[in-house]
Amino acid sequence: METLVLGGTGFIGGQIARAALEAGWSVRVLRRRPGAVGALGDRAEEIAWIEGRLEDEEALRAAMDSCDLVFHAAAYYPQDSRGIEDHVRRGLTQITRVLEAVRAAGVSRLVYTSSLTTIGPPTEPCRLADERDLYRPGSVPSAYYETKYAMEQAVLQAAAEGLDAVVLCPTAVFGPGDVKPTTGRLLLAIARSGLSLGQGKRVGLFPYFHAWINVVDVRDVAAAHLAAAERGRPGERYIVGGHNLTLREALTIVVQTVGIRPLWLPLPRSPVLGAVRLAVLLNLPLSEHLRGLSHWQPLSTVKAEQALGLRPRSFAETIRDAIAWFRQEGYL
Repeated sequence: METLVLGGTGFIGGQIARAALEAGWSVRVLRRRPGAVGALGDRAEEIAWIEGRLEDEEALRAAMDSCDLVFHAAAYYPQDSRGIEDHVRRGLTQITRVLEAVRAAGVSRLVYTSSLTTIGPPTEPCRLADERDLYRPGSVPSAYYETKYAMEQAVLQAAAEGLDAVVLCPTAVFGPGDVKPTTGRLLLAIARSGLSLGQGKRVGLFPYFHAWINVVDVRDVAAAHLAAAERGRPGERYIVGGHNLTLREALTIVVQTVGIRPLWLPLPRSPVLGAVRLAVLLNLPLSEHLRGLSHWQPLSTVKAEQALGLRPRSFAETIRDAIAWFRQEGYL
């Protein structure tokens, strides 16, 4: 299997490339910076590195030449919500170039990495949100939410027109190999926090509010991508998640792993949501996912379990391995 990974120097893409190598596939990785290897330094000599940018259609076509399969884990990622329409336009331009290159190169299948933010609230009562539920454009004042939805719809439209494309929607992804820390920033912040009590013991104050999140290991996400390459149905999307946890449950696992005794500070949910709305109105700096706080929800992963064989490992194992990787690589 001749495979191209877009985003192979990043978090999810790096683990996809690693999993593909372990499966015995030939792997190419498109990278913007010569010499960049992400978290693949130990396997770098086994990879065909190609310099280029997603904005360069000629470079994309050359990278895809003779490829059986393309993993696209490098989709445009808005960092703020100034000029939402411009972000959406940029994201659509980028994904259109990728789709055109896939068609021109005659690639057999595209596996596209989307986002949990494209999953909307359940349209029926008394069930978890799943692949049937779509994000409603305009419901979150976030360039990330709007752009991810628009790009996913472009891929699904291409599939409806005959392109063999499968869409995966990972949830909150944690684990080793987070070279440009994304979710890892939270883990690092917690690991560096707290007051020393002596004898290696620490204590920390942790505010929290009631919210549900779905967490998944990046290695399980990578395995699902390989399964989607072989067994995914064209034009379908799959939620690749692990465990539905409350925010406090997830934080408890993290603080236990890094060895901090937590002092919990519960915050009422309504004032937190109000503060987020006020920050949006005042155009204050706010993470894109906090902008969608009211949309955080538990999710169903039954479809991916049945179709792709998704079997998520425990969140405790994920955090233990992530912290160990950060320490090994000198982040801690």
